[in-house]
Amino acid sequence: MVKSFDIGLERLTGTGVAGPGIGPHVSEGAGLETGALVCASIEEKNRTQKTAGCGTHESEGETFYLETFGCQMNDHDSEKVAGVLLARGYRQVESPEAAKVILYNTCSIREKAAQKVFSRLGELRPAEEKLTANSRQSLAEARTEESFRKIDHGLQPEWKAAQPRVPGPQEPKHPSQRKIVNAGGGKIIGVLGCVAQQEGEGIFERAPWVSLVCGSASYRKLPQLIAELEAGNRRVTGLDTDTDETFETEITRRDNPFRAYLTIIEGCDKACSYCVVPFTRGPERSRASTSILEEVRQLAKAGYSEVQLLGQTVNSYADPSARKMRFSELLAAVAEVRGIRRVRFTTSHPRDFGKDIVEAIETHPTICDHVHLPVQSGSSAVLQAMARTYTREEYLEKIALMKAARRPISITTDMIVGFPGEAEKDFEETLSLLDEVQYDSVFAFKYSPRPNTPSLKMADAIPEEEKGRRLAILMDRQREIQRMRNERTVGETFEVLVDGKSRRENQWSGHTSSNRVVNFTSPEQELLGDYVQVKVSSAMPNSLVGEMIGRA
Repeated sequence: MVKSFDIGLERLTGTGVAGPGIGPHVSEGAGLETGALVCASIEEKNRTQKTAGCGTHESEGETFYLETFGCQMNDHDSEKVAGVLLARGYRQVESPEAAKVILYNTCSIREKAAQKVFSRLGELRPAEEKLTANSRQSLAEARTEESFRKIDHGLQPEWKAAQPRVPGPQEPKHPSQRKIVNAGGGKIIGVLGCVAQQEGEGIFERAPWVSLVCGSASYRKLPQLIAELEAGNRRVTGLDTDTDETFETEITRRDNPFRAYLTIIEGCDKACSYCVVPFTRGPERSRASTSILEEVRQLAKAGYSEVQLLGQTVNSYADPSARKMRFSELLAAVAEVRGIRRVRFTTSHPRDFGKDIVEAIETHPTICDHVHLPVQSGSSAVLQAMARTYTREEYLEKIALMKAARRPISITTDMIVGFPGEAEKDFEETLSLLDEVQYDSVFAFKYSPRPNTPSLKMADAIPEEEKGRRLAILMDRQREIQRMRNERTVGETFEVLVDGKSRRENQWSGHTSSNRVVNFTSPEQELLGDYVQVKVSSAMPNSLVGEMIGRA
């Protein structure tokens, strides 16, 4: 039985349930939202922690640095990690130079993301490492990491058709701006997340200065693992996957002051031929509905008005409690919690997407009118090779359900180009799917072979140059679709949750319920976290522009 979840805000603030916790957002990867995010400084958070009487680590002032790569689930996992460490008296700092504990929460969904991790680790190589016979292997691996950096810098960025990601507040715009850190002097270097789970103890061989490797299901054990290192252990691991503890940590430090993430299902049973998630996140495990709803109520009391339910296949949710709530029923229950104004969910799998979800969106205005439904390819032949469990025609039936809804629903997707064996005809079918569906946004990527996946053994690999050509063609086609769709909104008025303020005077930004980014003008002095009405005056492929005409 999964026990009730405690976000522990009162323990971090020293009060009852106060305003939303605020902290630095250092996410590296693309996600569904990349709009502006306003966060309090780490120093302010640490001052709050000191005055809260939070438990103090026995060595006053022990510090940690945490950098996140990947999706919203990784962002949320990092919130859990930070909460666990803050609750035990650690202070979060803005740079690895200032940290005793340096942690990288990693993503392995594509090769480039994994390369970035080893690039970071290469920057932490201890200065005192000697070129002895015993360390020659380490030197060879370090050179491999250096080549990873060169490859990483030269690769074309994976393309997202809408809202290109802006570097986070702690992220230099280019790795050449990053300062090399000496990992000596008693620093603890840890690799967390999917690369940790995928590579396991092999990380110690590639980067011998790493002393901690921990997957997402073992984050509750981090203080214990760090204590073991401080007690003299050279290396420690936490690599469990099939455990309910994935969902719950004693305290979650919320980075976003306006939107709260909740993981409701972890892992994946779909076994797509290209995907590493079943190996890094384990099998599907759903969290009890009572635990989810209790946390939503606590978040609402803490001042959050928007929550986002997360899962690799969020709509495959299967309530393990006696209530046996379906995903659509859980959506409705969350939407009815007093104080919650918006409910989002991502990512859905087409196999488990049905009419009941569309009906929940129609019935409950609180559930956002946006569905992210990854298709990956417009060719049934490629979908079969991908083991996606549906055909093009079956996917279009899901789209038809949304197109027929009484309430307009914004549809976004993921696509992979250059999958092994993808012929020109298959690629043309993907382009024709763009034209037929008319997505509001697309995340498009070149196929990237991943360890332990069946696609590694598939013949007819597509050359990188051809993958790049197809990606550019798809990008141009989707950008034009987005431009036309966004231009249709000119003159319309949208409710916008304000989550960003520009340095330019009277310039603000936020998201609509359909997840469009809106940049607008207003002479108001303080709008962050407010809902306002914005009339659209112009449109671009990735965002809308307008003027605030009132509060919502």
